[in-house]
Amino acid sequence: MTTPALGIPAFGLGTYRLKDQVVIDSVKDALALGYRAIDTAQIYDNEAAVGRAWSESGVPRSDITLTTKIWVDKLAGDALIPSLEESLRKLDTDYVDLTLIHWPSPGGAAPLADTLEALTRAREQGLTRAFGISNFNIELTRQAIDLVGAENIATNQIELHPYLQNRRLADFLNQAGIPITSYMTLAVGKALQDPVIEAIAQRHAATPAQVVLAWALQSGYAVIPSSTKRANLQSNLLAQQVKLDAGDLAKIASLDRGERIANPQQLAPAWD
Repeated sequence: MTTPALGIPAFGLGTYRLKDQVVIDSVKDALALGYRAIDTAQIYDNEAAVGRAWSESGVPRSDITLTTKIWVDKLAGDALIPSLEESLRKLDTDYVDLTLIHWPSPGGAAPLADTLEALTRAREQGLTRAFGISNFNIELTRQAIDLVGAENIATNQIELHPYLQNRRLADFLNQAGIPITSYMTLAVGKALQDPVIEAIAQRHAATPAQVVLAWALQSGYAVIPSSTKRANLQSNLLAQQVKLDAGDLAKIASLDRGERIANPQQLAPAWD
């Protein structure tokens, strides 16, 4: 399954908090099971392990979509490309498929225009096939659109799960034609123990994780769930076969309570 506007698989593997042999095993298992999109970031401190894992997997690089994210201390125009080149060395690749601004520059220390100009140059140089944003609110996304055009923003990767459905931002992104990537889709496991989700899962003979991921996919979002267990990686993939009906979707919609999990005071913008 792919999201056409993104041009990347709608179902990928996240690697947040996974390091060393744990992330190597997770990436290798995922690729063996059929995953073809891997999401990492400079701040995760696992790019070298991810690079080793994909290169030892036997899956051709051209079949894999690699995403990394530029950390806030590398967003200045003169720092971004050297930092991306270092990420490429760690990832054992000549290019990444998608490069994201991980968080908006705190206090605008690095002007967004400079960052996006550097990303445009990185794309022109073949260091990245596409670029996008992450954790941008409506106002910052508007600024990015004014600078490079919505058609050049491959995605906005945002926290989005049953308890934080981010409707104002999601509606804005949909109207602007910017694809959404959901992270923390399972609400760090909280959603898997929700009685509403559990009841829907029972009715579909599915797992709670499959139900939540199916909800996100049917909402048009790309997802990047992580797991260290091969059985869970395989089970999560089956979410693509779960078809929720309008009643299921309405029940999940009712769970929204604006509960934000990723909200670092020093990085977070003014949320919508």
